[in-house]
Amino acid sequence: MVKVGLTGGIGAGKSEVSRLLASYGAVIVDADRIAREVVEPGTPGLAAVVAEFGAEVLAPDGTLDRPKLGALVFSDPEKLKALNGIVHPLVGARSAELEASAGPDAVVVHDVPLLTENGLAPLYDLVVVVDAAPSTQLDRLVRLRGMSEQDASQRMAAQATRAQRLAIADLVIDNDGPLEALEPQVRRVWERLRST
Repeated sequence: MVKVGLTGGIGAGKSEVSRLLASYGAVIVDADRIAREVVEPGTPGLAAVVAEFGAEVLAPDGTLDRPKLGALVFSDPEKLKALNGIVHPLVGARSAELEASAGPDAVVVHDVPLLTENGLAPLYDLVVVVDAAPSTQLDRLVRLRGMSEQDASQRMAAQATRAQRLAIADLVIDNDGPLEALEPQVRRVWERLRST
């Protein structure tokens, strides 16, 4: 088994890289998806978030109001740290379960947005960073995700810098260009991972 950490700043295109790797046969352990699962209604994770931040972070249907919580934590480093302290251990435990269920010849790609910030690089055989210029990230967040420039900038500022991510990279995928330039790079990375 090859354990790969995949990361990149918000808007860099990590999700598209993850999708391509899955289509080639990688086992994807998606930390964002798991982070949503561990705070679904009725979970200990959601109960802990409500205990920390109050019932106002709940939507009327009892689910987590992610935009409201995001607005709260991405402007306050201490609140973000508190949220991470609740969610990250739960995500880690579920990720380990998924990895353990993969076959011995599998390429297991851990799609982890905050890999750099949380010092997780040593957990993986290789770290792949999806890289894009901050101006590209900002443009994508505003144009494709409909974020305000201020919200997008705050979320980018809450993450590691480009230099910090590149410093831990074993392999870098340049996603500053058009989508059609991405696939050949991801294919080369996949061939490298298969031969590791």
